[in-house]
Amino acid sequence: MAKTEISIEFFPPQTPDGDEKLRATRDKLAHLKPAFFSVTYGAGGSTRERTFAAVKEIAAKGFEAAPHLSCIGSTRAGIREILSDYAAAGIRRIVALRGDLPSGVGDPGEFRYANELVEFIRAETGDRFRIEVAAYPEWHPQARSPQDDLQAFKRKVEAGANSAITQYFYNAEAYLHYVDAVRAMGLDTPIVPGIMPIVSFYKLARFSDACGAEIPRWMRRKFESYGDDTESIRAFGLDVVTALCERLLANGAPGLHFYSMNQASLTTAICERLKLV
Repeated sequence: MAKTEISIEFFPPQTPDGDEKLRATRDKLAHLKPAFFSVTYGAGGSTRERTFAAVKEIAAKGFEAAPHLSCIGSTRAGIREILSDYAAAGIRRIVALRGDLPSGVGDPGEFRYANELVEFIRAETGDRFRIEVAAYPEWHPQARSPQDDLQAFKRKVEAGANSAITQYFYNAEAYLHYVDAVRAMGLDTPIVPGIMPIVSFYKLARFSDACGAEIPRWMRRKFESYGDDTESIRAFGLDVVTALCERLLANGAPGLHFYSMNQASLTTAICERLKLV
């Protein structure tokens, strides 16, 4: 039986203490043997230098690193320069996203959508990079309809994307339905579910409301019943997310991508429960 491939996402630290914490987290998660560590990219490229620094350090330690790259607020010349820097650093994989404009900025730049960024990367670098793109099992919050969202995904694949990582979700049916819909369009692109371990329910609820990820009512009510009992919240969250991963893998998910929030304990605990260590 083939080993389940996992990948793990970090965000670039903002302080020297954050740098040290990320190094410690990375070293703790290394025993899970992830296929790659990805590093996010702030709105409009606001974390460009910090993302690049984190990615270079990950690569220098012998791990595969996958920087996020967003097109909103970017220029072709700027993206060309970044691609050159990544190629020189030995980076082989990129997560290509539309991204968000920084607050108060109105100019989207020279790219409007992620498929345009994917197409540009392919035109500039050929097959130098493996390109991951985003997928939205519960539909992108700005999509006019589910069908529009599927067509947007198709355009990214046709532009040259190799595989996709989903927005996190807690409803397995949403992922399974989404994969079926993509397959019905004739696409066999691997779609890896994004997994968000649950540290704090209230933080998760605020974030989910903002990004359009649904927390099922039964989960909300159960979490709310625990109040400030952090141990019960952690234990229930581990049970919920582990069961979700088990179901996804049993139904053919090609791997798992963990949104670690720069913490090691919950991702490690879930992988141990899944016997992926």
